[in-house]
Amino acid sequence: MTLPRTSRRSFLGLAAASVLGAAGLSACGTSGPAQTGGASASGGASGAAGSATMWALSGEPNETIQSNAVKAFNGLGKGNVAVTFFQNDPYKTKIRTAIGAGQAPTLIHGWGGGILKSYADASQVDDLTDWLGQNADFKNKFVPSTWGAATFDDKIYAVPKDTTQPVVLYFNTKLFDQAGAQPPSTWDDVMHLVDVFNGKGVAPFSLAGQSKWTSMMWLEYLLDRIGGPEVFDKIFANQADSWSDPAVIETGTKIQDLVKANGFVKGFSSIAADANADQALLYTGKAAMLLQGGWVYGGMKSAQPEFVKSQLKFGAFPSVAGGKGDPKNTVGNPAGYWSISAKATDEQKTVAKAYLTDGMFTDAMIDAYISNGGVPVVKVPTEKLESSEDAEFLKFVYNMISTAPAFQQSWDQALSPAQSEALLTNIDQLFLLKISPDQFATAMNATIGK
Repeated sequence: MTLPRTSRRSFLGLAAASVLGAAGLSACGTSGPAQTGGASASGGASGAAGSATMWALSGEPNETIQSNAVKAFNGLGKGNVAVTFFQNDPYKTKIRTAIGAGQAPTLIHGWGGGILKSYADASQVDDLTDWLGQNADFKNKFVPSTWGAATFDDKIYAVPKDTTQPVVLYFNTKLFDQAGAQPPSTWDDVMHLVDVFNGKGVAPFSLAGQSKWTSMMWLEYLLDRIGGPEVFDKIFANQADSWSDPAVIETGTKIQDLVKANGFVKGFSSIAADANADQALLYTGKAAMLLQGGWVYGGMKSAQPEFVKSQLKFGAFPSVAGGKGDPKNTVGNPAGYWSISAKATDEQKTVAKAYLTDGMFTDAMIDAYISNGGVPVVKVPTEKLESSEDAEFLKFVYNMISTAPAFQQSWDQALSPAQSEALLTNIDQLFLLKISPDQFATAMNATIGK
């Protein structure tokens, strides 16, 4: 495994002394309130010691946490940061366009991996290696494994931000109690529960299929459980016909079996994650389960605190009989990241770096993440987790991450932009039963090396 070359699956379990958590923004991303254009916030003395711009993702609780951090920094007299918030899916298009046009904000939110590498290869983001070397105390605040997705050929192009983001299986325990059922531990359990909940007039799984990356999570976990992380390693390495691995075909077959059995909520292809509709289906009792990022815990807590307190439970993705993957493996994103635009002025870059060192992960920001069900990607005392009202969730995610032999980064971030775009399109077709697993593999093999 070669962490510095790229993100790969490479984010392994962390040492027990390191503390990670869940929540944050994913690749998927956060789901948030409807803002397609963007909402801005700054605060503080505008123009003091220079200014910089920041584009971030909307959605609570992270939007409020980020806004408060910016306002606090702007009051330090080290410069002014103006932040604009965007929904996840519109942001992905807007930021690529802006970077390509040389009009990116000073601080660029991203997820590392192949897309960040493409920006680095095009000299659109700064190499931060030397600066981080000069600020070793700052760099050492972070959990070491989170640097992998931002490191290529031993050069670092982004700084970890917010919280780590594994994908979690959530349950509405009230519906399980009514059905006299238990959460699934195997794929056979999953298919059995599909029959159980359909028989009760309840959707077995909520899915925001319109967003596509939400469907991708299912493939990521299933491929790992069936074939182990080595299968995606070959795909990532651009080995010819690597998408035709038997484990990929079996993964696609099991997904289509689940679709055909009405495993997902009716009309899933028209449901968008940005509107939080998939979460709402879970907490309103319309669906029994939801596979989503750890970041949605904070969103559900903000929207439905009583549900989170009394009815929400969570667990790992089920194992697959005969599969080669370790059931402790996880998928998702090690962190969100801040890059600095190479097109920014020296003054803007100075302010951006001051925000990174002095505006991020203050005590107030760390406490805010923890109080909203997440743990920052910097090292924090375990007692902070244990004293939280969300201790059960935080410790679950910490154990999930710290014991995972492999942590697969989300495919649409690990792969190149061209491969990622084709991937999401073909995943959508696979879930809609418009292409077969073999056709999916053929289509994706055509993207190898692009």
